Amino acid sequence: MRILNNILETIGNTPIVKLNKITAHIPATVCVKIESFNPGHSTKDRMALKMIEDAEKDGRLKPGGTIIECTSGNTGMGLAMAGCIKGYKCIFTSTDKQSKEKFDMLRAMGAEVIVCPTNVASDDERSYYSVAKRLSQEIPNSVWMNQYDNLSNRQAHYESTGPEIWQQTDGKITHFVVGIGTGGTVTGTSKYLKEQNPAIKTYGIDTYGSILKQYKETGTFDPNEIHSYITEGIGEDIIPENYDFSLIDYVEKVTDKDAALMQRRIAIEEGIFAGNSAGSALQGVLQIHEKFPFTKDDLVIVIFHDHGSRYVGKFFNDDWMREKGFLD
Repeated sequence: MRILNNILETIGNTPIVKLNKITAHIPATVCVKIESFNPGHSTKDRMALKMIEDAEKDGRLKPGGTIIECTSGNTGMGLAMAGCIKGYKCIFTSTDKQSKEKFDMLRAMGAEVIVCPTNVASDDERSYYSVAKRLSQEIPNSVWMNQYDNLSNRQAHYESTGPEIWQQTDGKITHFVVGIGTGGTVTGTSKYLKEQNPAIKTYGIDTYGSILKQYKETGTFDPNEIHSYITEGIGEDIIPENYDFSLIDYVEKVTDKDAALMQRRIAIEEGIFAGNSAGSALQGVLQIHEKFPFTKDDLVIVIFHDHGSRYVGKFFNDDWMREKGFLD
C-alpha cells in the first residue's frame, strides 16, 4: 500500500507546467513550477519543515516547545502544519498589509497571529521582526525561526527545489526566474542549478519599494529606496543572511499594478490559480525578454510560489482592485 505516514511526507515533487498563451510571443519554452501543490499550498513548506528539523537536531527546539516566526503567511502555514504533527505551539507575527485569508488560515491551524504595522522600520519595537524577537526572549522553551537569517531556509531549496528542477527538465533548463524575498528560494535553488551547469542564468524579481535590486547592483543600502508597496510575498527592507547575490545574474523590478493584473491573467488565460508573487514573476519574464531576449532553444523555469486562494479578498476582488487604481 502507498500510504504516507503524515501530511509532511507530501512536501515537494511539485509539477512543472508549460505556459501556452501569455508567453506565446516569446520564442523560448516558458514553464512554471507550481509550488501550490505542496500541502500548505506554497514553496515555504519546504523550508519550514527544514528549519524545524534542524532546530530539533541541534537542541534549540524541544518537545512541547513554542515556534515563533515573523511571516507574511506562507512560512507560517508550513510551520503551523508541522507544529500540528509534531506537537508544537505556534505564534506568528505578520503585517497589516497581508490578506485576511492568510491570517484566518493560520488561526484555523491552531496558531496565534499577532498583526503588526507595515509602515515602520524593521528595528522599530512595533515591527513584526522586533515583536517576534521579543516574544522568543520572553516565552520559555520557544524558538524564533527567523527565516531571513536562518540558513536552513536556503539549504532546503538546495536539497529539494534545485534537484527537482534539474531532474524534471533533464538538465535542459537555461533560465531560472523567481520572486525574491528572504533569499532562500533564489539562493538555494540557483546554487544547485549553477553547480550542475554554470551557464544557467538566474533572474530575481523584485518590487518597487524594496531594497534588493539596488543592493544587488551597488552593494549599498539606501533607506530612501524603501517605501510601502502592495505586492505580497516578495521584496525586503533588510538584507537577509540567506542571500548570496553572486548567484543572481540580474534583478528586475515589477510594479504593484502590473503584478496584480498579471496574476489575474494567469488564472483566466492559463487556468492556473496562483498567488500575487506569480504575477510579479511572470511579468518580470516579459520585461526581461525585452532587455535580454530569449531564444527558441531556451527553457525558462519560473517559480509560482503559492495559491490564489490566499488573495481572493484582494487581487481577485474587483472592488478592491478599483480602489487601488488597478482597474478602470
